[in-house]
Amino acid sequence: MNRSLPERVLALAGLVQALAQVRRIAETGQSDASAVQTVLDSVFRIDADTPQAVYGRAADLVPGLRLLRDYFNKETADDGLPRLALAVLQLERRFVGETNTVAAVASGINEISAQAESAGSTHPDVLSALGALYADTISHLRPRVMVQGNPHYLGQPGVVAEIRAILLAAVRSAVLWRQLGGSYWDFLFSRRAMADAASEWLR
Repeated sequence: MNRSLPERVLALAGLVQALAQVRRIAETGQSDASAVQTVLDSVFRIDADTPQAVYGRAADLVPGLRLLRDYFNKETADDGLPRLALAVLQLERRFVGETNTVAAVASGINEISAQAESAGSTHPDVLSALGALYADTISHLRPRVMVQGNPHYLGQPGVVAEIRAILLAAVRSAVLWRQLGGSYWDFLFSRRAMADAASEWLR
C-alpha cells in the first residue's frame, strides 16, 4: 500500500505523540490523558478504513503533528525524541519479520479489546494488560527501546505498565507508516514536504 505522503505524516505523528508521552511519564510520572488515549485507541483500530480513522480524527494528533513540524523545520534542539523514534522504527522492522510474535500480539490485542471498549483504553487494567503483552512479546526483540527517566517513577509498576502500553501503540504507528509506503528515504528527501504536510494538517 503506497498512500500519500500526508497520510504517512499522520502515522509519524501518532508515533512521536506516543513517544513524547513515554518520555513525559518516565520523567514526571504524569501524562497528557487525551494524547495518550488517542494513541492507545489506535491499537484496537486494526481494520480502520483510513489513517485518520485509526486515530479517531486528525485533530487528535495535534501534539504529534506540532512535534513533527518543528522537527522537520529544525525548530527544536531536542534530539532525544528523534533517537527514540528511530529505535522504534528499527524495532518495527524486526517485529514484522517475526510472524509468531505478530500473531501473539494480534491475539493479545483481540483478547483485551472488549475490556478496552467497556472501560476505556486508558483504564489501569487495560494499561496493565497492554503493558504485559508488550513485555511478553515485542520487548524480547532487538534492538530494545531504552527509555531514560527518573528512577523514582521507573520503579513504579503502574508507570512501567503505562510506558510499555504506549510503546506498543508507538509500534502500531510505525507499522502503519510502513504500510502506507513510508521508508527512511522520506527523511532524506522529503523533509520539506513532510513539514508542509504537518502544517497543512494543523490548519
